[in-house]
Amino acid sequence: MAGLYEKPSETYAKKRPQYPKEWFSMLAGLTAGHQRAWDAGCGTGQAAISMAEHYESVVATDVSEGQLRHAAAHPKVRYLHTPEHLTEDELVSLVGGEGSLDLVVVATSIHWFDIPLFYAVVNRALRKPGGVLAVWGYNYEIHPFEGALHGQLYPALRPYQDPRAVLAMERYRHLPFPFEPVGVGAEGAPADVDIEVEMTLEDLVGFLNTGSVVTTARAKGVDLEAVTRDALKRVEQEWGGAPTSPRKLVFKAFMLAGRPKC
Repeated sequence: MAGLYEKPSETYAKKRPQYPKEWFSMLAGLTAGHQRAWDAGCGTGQAAISMAEHYESVVATDVSEGQLRHAAAHPKVRYLHTPEHLTEDELVSLVGGEGSLDLVVVATSIHWFDIPLFYAVVNRALRKPGGVLAVWGYNYEIHPFEGALHGQLYPALRPYQDPRAVLAMERYRHLPFPFEPVGVGAEGAPADVDIEVEMTLEDLVGFLNTGSVVTTARAKGVDLEAVTRDALKRVEQEWGGAPTSPRKLVFKAFMLAGRPKC
């Protein structure tokens, strides 16, 4: 996974949408304590920084050293590199030990994980009772351009997609989630949540270029301009103003949250 995001990591930090602050307030309201949280697969730290507003300390981990080099600094956030060879015991120790965490968040990355290993770590590291795991994601369902992006661009890029990313394209409906529901979706039925952003057309294209499927296609020598031309031309035609004029877009995201089962 790490290589998929090494090259576009600086662009990733600038072009990915920021998660709504209300999400973190809501999640903080679900946890009994507010001492320590873990942002797993943190990327450049978008979620970790917001988590730090509600928890005394945040450990933020990622397999990609490139992402961590561009992570946003914060006095409450400690960034750690997690090589893929780490064992369950090593991961539990790294994030704070048994029963040490009030909240674990995975923002748009759990589909890349060794999911059984991750859940084993979460079940050991979360406080019981009171600890919560929350995972969320988004895909090419971006209003009002769902037709051009999800219906036209995604099918054009799908031949170059890593099979693991299908979970995100299917809105985590097939993601195993063996945790007790807390009112934010449940296994097989994630909650629908929105991310509203202001973007120019250049911003939107920049965001699309941060996708793992684009990195993979480029590495294979695919002529991306030819593959994406029709879909992006349609977006430009539907933009409704100058490409440099920002407009509101809505990422149709999805979320699951739960507690370890007794």
